Amino acid sequence: MGTNVIRDQTYQFALASIAVARDLTERREYVLSRQLLRSATSVGANVEEALAAQSSRDFRAKFAIARKEARESHYWLRLLRDSALLDPSTAADLIDKAEFIIRILTSIIPTSEARDQPRPLTP
Repeated sequence: MGTNVIRDQTYQFALASIAVARDLTERREYVLSRQLLRSATSVGANVEEALAAQSSRDFRAKFAIARKEARESHYWLRLLRDSALLDPSTAADLIDKAEFIIRILTSIIPTSEARDQPRPLTP
């Protein structure tokens, strides 16, 4: 199987978020740990579903959900950073990853829509 940037990036993002969630749980920050873990792992899960979509509409819908989850993860990471529950270096790395994922997902959706548009017949 070839390389798929969004698939690989979301998987790595989920792994890094699991490590942060584990650390938060050890410090008894259960609610924030669960919030980040749920949203961050959902990004990759929805990307996987999109890659196996049964239609282009389903494909775009799954990527749109993945983008929403990435934005939510971005929120939780900023909150953890600004409340000093996550060290600045780890926070910066994960926030950068989330922003990169959001940019990729944002570009995939309209590109997919454009591909579905009927092309004019050429004489």
